[in-house]
Amino acid sequence: MAKETILIVDDEEDILELIRHTLSKEGYTVTGAETGETALKYAIEKPFDMILLDLMLPGLDGLEVAKRLKGNDRTRHIPIIMLTAKGEEADVVTGLELGADDYITKPFSPRVLLARIKAVMRRKPEPSDNTDDVLRIHELEIHMGRREVKAGGEVLDLTFTEFQVLFYLSKRPGWVLTRSQIVDAVRGNDYPVTDRSVDVQIVGLRKKLGIYGKYIETVRGVGYRFKERS
Repeated sequence: MAKETILIVDDEEDILELIRHTLSKEGYTVTGAETGETALKYAIEKPFDMILLDLMLPGLDGLEVAKRLKGNDRTRHIPIIMLTAKGEEADVVTGLELGADDYITKPFSPRVLLARIKAVMRRKPEPSDNTDDVLRIHELEIHMGRREVKAGGEVLDLTFTEFQVLFYLSKRPGWVLTRSQIVDAVRGNDYPVTDRSVDVQIVGLRKKLGIYGKYIETVRGVGYRFKERS
């Protein structure tokens, strides 16, 4: 049975109780919050393994909550799955830019929700002190165990997804990789692929890489590749 702790943030009591019941049956330890302010308080006070975050909340909305969670050293590494209503594509893109790991559209089945949760849980990095798993290419150092990237000696502040995309591309310099391949590698083959979701991650990654963003090349009509030589 699972033992992970999950914080559910939703102001709709029926949905909150449905998710709580579904996850508790699977062995998860569940805490509920109906406002963004309460969610932030709980997340800071207690370590959670995951947060299910509704975007439409009274007071602080889900996007602002996600922004604050990812901006706090104590909560930035907690995976977030956003709960969204249909027609909120722009908010989904913004949430992914802020560092959310996945999203699921309401209404959803409990089985789909559990599958998404387990997929994100599997992607959580295991602690590692192994100094041998460092990928050095051009002026970049990518440490998989520490999930740390240095560019020109400076440590970069990357989201989980940005790190995964960079690692996947840089392991295969010169290879042209489609958006679908990138999504399958980073999020799993059950993730809904859209050109926009991949492009958003690349734009954010290039911005954080600064002058080293030039190593991620766009191959028009196909996808992306990491430059083989400087």
